[in-house]
Amino acid sequence: MNRSPITQKPYLNDAVIGNSSMLAALDARGEIHRLWWPHVDMPQHVETMKMGVLVDGMQSATSWLENEQAWSHEQAYLPGTNILRTQATGWDVPLVVATTDFAVPDKDLLVRHVTLTNKGEQPLSLSFFVYASLQIAEHALYNTVAFERQIDGLLYFRHQYAFALSGANDCAGYAIGDAFHHASAGYLPGDAIGMVPHGALSFRMTLAPGETQVLPLYLAAGSTVHEAIANMQEAKQVTADKWLARTEAYWRAYLQEAKPLALANERVQAIYERSLLVFKLMSDQKTGCVIAAPEFDEAFTRCGGYAYCWGRDAAYITTAFDQAGLTSLSRAFYRWAVLAQDPDGSWQQRHYHDGRLAPSWGLQIDEGGSILWGMHQHFLVTGDRAFLEEVWPAVEKGATFLLNFLDEETGLPLPSKDLWEEREAEHTYSAAAVFGGLTGAAAIARELGHASLADAWLAAADSIKRGMEQNTVDERTQTFLRGIKRSVSETEYEEAVAQGKLVATVTDDKGYVRRQLAQDDVKDISLIGLSVPFQVFDPEDPRMVATADAIEQTCTAPVVGGIRRYEDDTYIGGNPWILTTLWLAQYRILQGRLSEAKKHFTWAVEHATALDLLPEQVDKATGEPAWVVPLTWSHAMFVLTAQMLAEAGVETI
Repeated sequence: MNRSPITQKPYLNDAVIGNSSMLAALDARGEIHRLWWPHVDMPQHVETMKMGVLVDGMQSATSWLENEQAWSHEQAYLPGTNILRTQATGWDVPLVVATTDFAVPDKDLLVRHVTLTNKGEQPLSLSFFVYASLQIAEHALYNTVAFERQIDGLLYFRHQYAFALSGANDCAGYAIGDAFHHASAGYLPGDAIGMVPHGALSFRMTLAPGETQVLPLYLAAGSTVHEAIANMQEAKQVTADKWLARTEAYWRAYLQEAKPLALANERVQAIYERSLLVFKLMSDQKTGCVIAAPEFDEAFTRCGGYAYCWGRDAAYITTAFDQAGLTSLSRAFYRWAVLAQDPDGSWQQRHYHDGRLAPSWGLQIDEGGSILWGMHQHFLVTGDRAFLEEVWPAVEKGATFLLNFLDEETGLPLPSKDLWEEREAEHTYSAAAVFGGLTGAAAIARELGHASLADAWLAAADSIKRGMEQNTVDERTQTFLRGIKRSVSETEYEEAVAQGKLVATVTDDKGYVRRQLAQDDVKDISLIGLSVPFQVFDPEDPRMVATADAIEQTCTAPVVGGIRRYEDDTYIGGNPWILTTLWLAQYRILQGRLSEAKKHFTWAVEHATALDLLPEQVDKATGEPAWVVPLTWSHAMFVLTAQMLAEAGVETI
């Protein structure tokens, strides 16, 4: 049979662990729901991984540790590490099971260091079960599981991926195929091999009153079954305590190299530290690619996926890397970015770790502008002229593409998708990103002695700024428009006509009619980007001040606070976001309105998770984390805002 437990993967990843080649996502009860290897974005191999116990004479069926009716749970990271400890305490049995989960640095090895403690007054004899369904590379078909005596454990394999599952203790039994059913019943029949994804192992132990015993479990990966076996054999030659000590030392050393934060607040310091640890997990060790978040919606049920690299996100993220002293991560990313660039000089919307185009909705011109801007920001921090020489060919191609993507009528970049990937127009934020990209490219050109190119690119940037002043300012309110020439549906077009708004139609070369709104006056947090980070307009420009104030007035969530992306946002219910709230805080810092900035920053701090991870959104009714956890861009904005506050002279929050 080929049965597995009916599971619905959670949208929220409560915790993440990894080593920049292996990335795993867990829930608050310690169950592993996802595991990516050998890259942090793909492929994903785990359908589900469970652990359970069956205490002789006290239970009639296996009690799986994620069962909240049978166990209470506590969870925390070991301080200063990406090592997660989850403790399950039995309601009906006097047993405490603590699991310390981590991926060993520079090894294709995940360790689940389990300890079991008898809290009762009588000895306990029990069976411990490990069930794992690995739909390798997210494929339900063509998987094989076999019991391998060389490792006293299970081998899972499909094509170029293989995983070995075993423990440091002797295995008492195993099952393949209908493994969850058998493990739940407490008996594993010993099937030798099957073309299925499911398998289970059992271990026996007896605990005296007050006694603690260890049960280290290992999941080793390899590109062949022989490699996975060899990696498992190596894992067993070292005690789990030594693997733990090695991993703990690695993360402590990593943080030691980072720039400290000069803000006196224990929770702020904890989130700052966690942000730096998240940065490393989201940075692919082999390629330098940085993903937006661990995936959580594989079937695209409510979004288009997050385990990809966006140049837009990465520009903010790498700037945070640099501000935190993690310049090697930025350097690795921009080396990857050169390889991901299209031959025409553009950077597409989002990519896989290998630079190939990921599922997309169309060109976002702000992606390329952001990357060029970020390259220059990296140089400003490092002064690394060799870096500029390395990326120069990509800079020249990228700037040339931006120059060729301008609307002669308006002086703005031609219509493309906005940064939220929801609408097509000549977006004001996109124009600011292109301005930032061209000014950054010009500074690089001047540094490398290409004065004529620098002058031409600066002139083009100035022309874009004039185009923004002439076309993207609402004359009635003296605030910036979100954009112009916005494509709309026929229904939206007719509604706009009825309301007396300016509209237009454009017929393309195939005869299709595109309907447009002449102006998009929706208040959107992205308009803050005109001042921070792209510095098109001074923060005290009256139009920027009026725009920022209008955004705060219209986009503040009424119940829980925080800033929504824009006033009529409906994505996942239209919640406030962490990064948008921090974006406004950064602008207030530039204005010198530090008390307001601290208010927004404190809101973000208060809405971090119990593990100090930052979500994308906060539920507008409950204040609970919503949607993506963790979002790398959220953590980047936190680091940038915290450093800006410290540099502004704020000593405590």
